[in-house]
Amino acid sequence: MTARSTRCTTAAKTRTSRLAAVAAIAVAGSMLLTACGDQTEGGSTTPTKDGASANTAPLFSKLPEAIQKAGVIKVGTDATYAPMEFKKGAEIVGIDPDVAAALSKQLGVKFVFESGTFDTLLTSMTTGRTNAVMSSMTDTKARQEGLDDQGKKTGAGVDFVDYFSASTGILVKKGNPENIKSLDDLCGKKLAVQRGTTYEQAAKDQAAKCEKDGKPKLTFESYPTDAEAQTRVKAGGAVADLNDSPVAAYIAQTAGGGNDFEAIANKTDAGLFGIAVDKKNTQLRDALKEALDAAIKDGSYKAALDKWNAGDGAIPAAKINGGS
Repeated sequence: MTARSTRCTTAAKTRTSRLAAVAAIAVAGSMLLTACGDQTEGGSTTPTKDGASANTAPLFSKLPEAIQKAGVIKVGTDATYAPMEFKKGAEIVGIDPDVAAALSKQLGVKFVFESGTFDTLLTSMTTGRTNAVMSSMTDTKARQEGLDDQGKKTGAGVDFVDYFSASTGILVKKGNPENIKSLDDLCGKKLAVQRGTTYEQAAKDQAAKCEKDGKPKLTFESYPTDAEAQTRVKAGGAVADLNDSPVAAYIAQTAGGGNDFEAIANKTDAGLFGIAVDKKNTQLRDALKEALDAAIKDGSYKAALDKWNAGDGAIPAAKINGGS
């Protein structure tokens, strides 16, 4: 139950498409990728005896030769999902670009983010437009195997370098007056959720679970936007709003100057976000994994998450295809 859905302008409504959009759209003209925004710093260079420059980043030599020569890793993203990735003016900012910056220091090349529609991002690798996808994409077996949501084979699939753990975020009033610690604590209470998202279904599922467990009835109200659901919680008409954990954490950090809400992560349904790489590009995949492990070790990875109040999503070590 993680990652984006039906793509909308509000973050909460972006959950199902990220879980369900497995099939890549084969029409290259529909990708709409635009090079706007974040270009992370690369490593330093030193002159060699013949006057050329040698990159001194510790893992530069691990990269494929073509990327070494280009000096960049082209990354596809859908920059509409604060705080994971979103546009601030012309720049793409957020957790993913900041994690990429930590990897850049290890690899010695720039990460250039290009924003496009989510369901075209994997195709952008097969056409050569990008080298990788970093866009809060949940690592699933279906994506690894190139299957659509009906289990039909639509492509070769991708490999993932997993870098973040996300779960359902429970947004409550500042001070958590109802002492909510998990979804089960919502039995007997009222929720506010955004209509048409997987959180609406999650509320239905949790209501059924409360009934099955013999606990007080859970009720909920659905609203056109997550902002309206937040307002309902703030006014006391509901005890909680549901969202992705990093998004809920970001709302808690920013709404009312950080004085309106608190966010609780329901870690029992956590899933992994991964950097997607073409299955044929194992050298890049392995270099990214090694760079992530190095960034975890030196603390720069955790610092990138903490900047956005997303440290709860930190993983202890990089994984390849750790999703289910």
